[in-house]
Amino acid sequence: MRGTETGKVRNRLAARAAGWATVAVAACALCSSARAVAHDDDSIARERVPVRRVAFQNGAPSLEGGVGWINTSAPVRLRDLKGKIVLLDFWTYCCINCHHVLPDLAALEKKYANELVVIGVHTAKFDAERSTENIRRKVREYGIKHPVVNDADQVIWNRFGVQSWPTLILITPAGEVFGMAAGEGNFDLLDRVIGKMAKEYRAAGTLNESPIKFPAEVDRPDNTPLLAPGKVLADGPGKRLFVADTTHNRIIVSGLDGKNATAIGSGTPALLDGDFASAAFNRPQGMCLVGDTLYVADTENHAIRAIDLKTKKVETVAGDGGRLENARDVAAGPGKTRRINSPWDIVQLPGTKRLIIAMAGPHQIWEYDLDTGVIGVLAGTSAEDRVDGPFADACFAQPSGLATDGTDVFVADSEASSIRRLHFAGGANTVSSIVGLGVFPRRLFTFGDKDGKGANVLLQHCLGVAYADGKIYVADTYNNKIKVVDPAKKIAHTLLGITKPGDSDDPPRLFQPGGLSIAGGVMYIADTNNNKIRAVDLGALASDDAALRKTAVKTIDFAGLKPPSRRAIKPRFPNAAVADLAETKVAAGKTLTLAVSVPIAAGYKLSPDEPLPFLLETIDAKDILKSADPAAGASGVVGHVRGELGVFDADASSAAARVEPPRAVFQVEVPLARELKAGEKVALRLSASTFICSSKSGLCTVKNHVWNIPIVVDATGATSISVPAK
Repeated sequence: MRGTETGKVRNRLAARAAGWATVAVAACALCSSARAVAHDDDSIARERVPVRRVAFQNGAPSLEGGVGWINTSAPVRLRDLKGKIVLLDFWTYCCINCHHVLPDLAALEKKYANELVVIGVHTAKFDAERSTENIRRKVREYGIKHPVVNDADQVIWNRFGVQSWPTLILITPAGEVFGMAAGEGNFDLLDRVIGKMAKEYRAAGTLNESPIKFPAEVDRPDNTPLLAPGKVLADGPGKRLFVADTTHNRIIVSGLDGKNATAIGSGTPALLDGDFASAAFNRPQGMCLVGDTLYVADTENHAIRAIDLKTKKVETVAGDGGRLENARDVAAGPGKTRRINSPWDIVQLPGTKRLIIAMAGPHQIWEYDLDTGVIGVLAGTSAEDRVDGPFADACFAQPSGLATDGTDVFVADSEASSIRRLHFAGGANTVSSIVGLGVFPRRLFTFGDKDGKGANVLLQHCLGVAYADGKIYVADTYNNKIKVVDPAKKIAHTLLGITKPGDSDDPPRLFQPGGLSIAGGVMYIADTNNNKIRAVDLGALASDDAALRKTAVKTIDFAGLKPPSRRAIKPRFPNAAVADLAETKVAAGKTLTLAVSVPIAAGYKLSPDEPLPFLLETIDAKDILKSADPAAGASGVVGHVRGELGVFDADASSAAARVEPPRAVFQVEVPLARELKAGEKVALRLSASTFICSSKSGLCTVKNHVWNIPIVVDATGATSISVPAK
């Protein structure tokens, strides 16, 4: 190490960080090579797989080599982040362990908003994950707000010597690699080290605490009734359809035709029981109907929820919102006190009071007893692999879909790209593989798009299965297809869709479908990335009548269903530059316009991707601004519209809006509730927030501005006020 001051600081941090203690957690798809934490100083605990230290001799390697960037207007360079603590997250969106890391990253970003920059490095496992557009949709779906680079060719992965997903690499404000950790469950360690690092570099005067912000995909408004629906369940006898509206964090129940749709859940991601309006879910997936109770795999709440469709109440029956971290904790226990981990689908074993659960997090199959409320492991060792045999010895790889033929249970084993069978008949209690028969050591990397028989069949990250008339229907998710598998002959063929994603009924085109359900000869598809549910008349699809086949697939219209409402919040403008304008004469009457010019520093430009929010207030005058909400009377309002003042939460003296697309020069028509009278004095305050980006890099920041605008009403006054940039 160099004998620089920053090097000394890093040495002190290393000593105080307790060596980044060895981490022994499973990492997605490469469990056997999960790395312990590493640092380029031998006084720190060594990693299981040696780091390529030569690559780190001159600071951190670059982030060049990606084929696309998301959540930033331009590529981000590490040299532009000198003075910031940087955390690189190497991930791939198929990986459940990578999903578990995201809440930790969000918490760190919030706690160290001015000290830390997180950058996601998406290095694909599956072919479909190399598409920047596919990654963009998952970045939005999972609410990721930091920049993400598409490392499709593993250039950055190899440059940093990464071996497994997820891997986190911490870089100091001096631009040097401090250490790395593989797997999930490292929040406390990262929190401790980042906190100490910030303190040390702040004391040394080399910490950059100027806020940096990036334009996030998740902040773009959505107007679709459904958002990335993960699963669908058709109730033929009840003529009902249940949809896991996953990214809207709610369950939808409607007729089979989509009519009379009702939302269950507020749409706010949380774990809350109660009535349909107040209950809350967090990215729900699979569902199972038992009598009048709908059981839901509430994936990111790590819980099983029970929805009583008669009383219209939601209750948590398993899980407490925390994630089970010890996957080898196999003891069964009461559901309400037993932690679980990312349940993805759920089905009832026919003729029993047992619910079978695809527990994607620990790569296991669990069961829940409806009579006793006890939940525990049914099959799987927790090792991520595809291994057949007795329940206790079998291995799964992120099981994500379940279906039953009335005796056995079929499993969409997503990371193994396989269809598996749980044999229950005669007390067999064994697991076998039907298709997707990769052999060691590439069982988890044998995937593709190939119809055929037995070992020749290739799928790509299948997430859903349904059973009907002796056939298994498969949502071959990353191939954008629905396939049919004969479980006895182990033959598979494509039913509909092509490898290239699309969005149409005729010809049928899908975009990463995640769930299937069949009732009355109709197959319902959760067409996840298209935000739609498709209905497929299987008889018509198989008809010899070409005209009938053309009408076999229809998109369900959930007429009247709207996305969850977002409560308007009065915007805040911290650390604003304040300008006090001289008193201005304005004409009497009900017309007043502000002509606003916001200052943009040299070398910066307004981001075209982010709106420009502003807030207009009156000081000590409660009857000046008109409410856009009749129920609010003349009290003034706060809101969220495009380029003009609109409907807002009640507030006695303010009105807020956004300029879209953002403009450095814009006009505000002051919504006067009454005529201004001669001699009257009013103190206006205009606040605006600009999202500006460097013209030379992808770094962006927020600059807030406030103008205090005193006015006096005079016969000689104008109807427009100039609000200058300076």
